[in-house]
Amino acid sequence: MIRDTMRMVQLGLKSLMLHKLRSSLTTAGILFGVASVIAMLAVGEGASKEALDRFRDMGVTNILVRSVKPPDTAQSSSQSAMTAVAYGLLYLEAELIQAALPAAKVVRIREVQRPLMRGEYFKTTIVVGTEPGFLEVANMKAREGRWLSETDELRLSNVCVLGASIAQTLFPLENPMDQTVLTGTDDRYRVVGVLDYQGRAAGPAGTTYDECMFIPMSTSRRRFGEEVSTSSGGSFKRERIELNEVKVKVPGSEDVQTAARIIRDLVGEAHKAQSDVEITVPLELLKQEEASKRMFNIVLAVIASISLLVGGIGIMNVMLATVTERTREIGIRRALGAKKHHIVQQFLVEAGVLSALGGLVGVGLGLIVPRLITLWFQQLTIVQWPHVLLAFGISAAVGVVFGIYPAWRAANMDPVEALRHE
Repeated sequence: MIRDTMRMVQLGLKSLMLHKLRSSLTTAGILFGVASVIAMLAVGEGASKEALDRFRDMGVTNILVRSVKPPDTAQSSSQSAMTAVAYGLLYLEAELIQAALPAAKVVRIREVQRPLMRGEYFKTTIVVGTEPGFLEVANMKAREGRWLSETDELRLSNVCVLGASIAQTLFPLENPMDQTVLTGTDDRYRVVGVLDYQGRAAGPAGTTYDECMFIPMSTSRRRFGEEVSTSSGGSFKRERIELNEVKVKVPGSEDVQTAARIIRDLVGEAHKAQSDVEITVPLELLKQEEASKRMFNIVLAVIASISLLVGGIGIMNVMLATVTERTREIGIRRALGAKKHHIVQQFLVEAGVLSALGGLVGVGLGLIVPRLITLWFQQLTIVQWPHVLLAFGISAAVGVVFGIYPAWRAANMDPVEALRHE
């Protein structure tokens, strides 16, 4: 049985090699179909993983309440030169959230843009005033030293923890621990810790946490106050904002929806008119992204199916032409005793070999293209072997399915008429 199958495969390859160009063009449809399936799914998996990781980094049991600057109006523009425009979250609202959710961990965050200096090294970045619970809620770790403590908060200590990138920028040649960082002209902070590299895209004011400096909340309030002054194009603006963000971590994912509803009732309604507060629930975004991923995969599957269908039609067309060309050969084989099923097997093997060869080359191309995409466009791609095997399996099946009709037509020829064919 195995010997007969191998002999049929050899005969199929020999027949296909008689028309190299035609066979190559026929396999191209399957080839590009398989390669596109693997490449598109790899890109989709990579993009989906980046999005899912971003939402998981936010914390699936976290709820983020963030101050958002409302759109400038004529009234606010005229008032900004005289009085500070107030918007965003209040300390009182953070206390109300904690009182309404006693089992949750509530962390307040203030953000101020300041220049940081250490000797000849300089960088303007975000100084984050926060509390001891921030590290746990933000799902971050200290690489060296320690995090901010309750004692630092009570004593209004001038201590700081540096993100991995800003630590490298300010201290490229020495260990930053117990060194001093200067903010502005006279504020000095002793480095007590350095965070592990996070590599996250999201961060305060478009700055990643790797580039931020963290200080106690009480120290931030004393040093920087509640007002922020900016000047641009000859105009001067003053803004008053108490808290830039409040992170809320609930005990479990089953508590997220209830907590989000409570926070929206407490905070969202109060700021609805001014639209200066944004509530983000990573768990909801995660579910939406997973649903989008499923839909995206369905779309890719449809596109891939069309590509493989076109390739299958090409195989059928070539096999029908082959049947016509080999009519006399079929008649001779039937006259020498070949049964119908022998003819069917021969042509099905040729169709299967044709599609399998295209599938194999397509798999190779499909593995190379995602690497090139990652190299040229810096886009994460993930090739999953089940997708590769599925694409190859479908390509081989397409050849067999679309080869059935030509094989049936060849097997049902009248041997006498086939022998007469010129």
